[in-house]
Amino acid sequence: MENDTFHLWYAYPDDLLQAGAAEACLLLLSEDELARWERFKFDRHRREYLATHALARIALSYYSALGPEAWLFQMNSYGKPSVDPESELKFNLSNSPSLVVCLIGAGTEVGVDLEPRERSASIAEVGPRMFSPQELEQLESLREDERPERCLQLWTLKEAYIKARGMGLAMPLNNFSFLFGGSPGIRLALDPSVGDEPGCWRFCLLEHAAHCIALMVESRTSPALQVWDVRLPSMTPRSLTEVSQQWFPHS
Repeated sequence: MENDTFHLWYAYPDDLLQAGAAEACLLLLSEDELARWERFKFDRHRREYLATHALARIALSYYSALGPEAWLFQMNSYGKPSVDPESELKFNLSNSPSLVVCLIGAGTEVGVDLEPRERSASIAEVGPRMFSPQELEQLESLREDERPERCLQLWTLKEAYIKARGMGLAMPLNNFSFLFGGSPGIRLALDPSVGDEPGCWRFCLLEHAAHCIALMVESRTSPALQVWDVRLPSMTPRSLTEVSQQWFPHS
């Protein structure tokens, strides 16, 4: 995989309802992953977990001679997973009951978050408590019917950023902003306490399967994106070529 080229993979938990599909994917998991899978009480949560971890293994093997069952993983102190031992391949995962995604880059940090569109109203209720004063000011300037969409975009962008940084919710969400408008389209603004440089990052908002998806990649130029679709338990991806994408901030 070339630098400044990133690959996004999709899979669908409900594909595991097919006869034998879940059993085939379970063969890919480690003992620790199997133990965690068994602890889920509800089948839909088991499918979501299994699809997420099977997808990560299948996707990583596309760029390596390692088989999907051979990967080992470690987590940093904030819970972000990475390949063990350390590898040039960087990845991040996000999941919902009907869609799971894996974003992969070479040698640069990545973050991804997705939310079902049906959650936009509930996010609009709680999200503003997590937004910065600048984001709230822009949000309040919108018509009421436009606010749920903006909240959904802000929520996924902010989650993708903290996941790319590998710090999770240890980083206060109101200490950085995604500000809409002007020539950049959307720009990242950071409080000095965040200890980062906005120019190091490019980000993108996508739509797929009734989900809003935010991608965050460590890059100073607009990257290339390849999108893949996997129908579990198949390990053969299908390239999705008709994907509308726009990276921010605009150069």
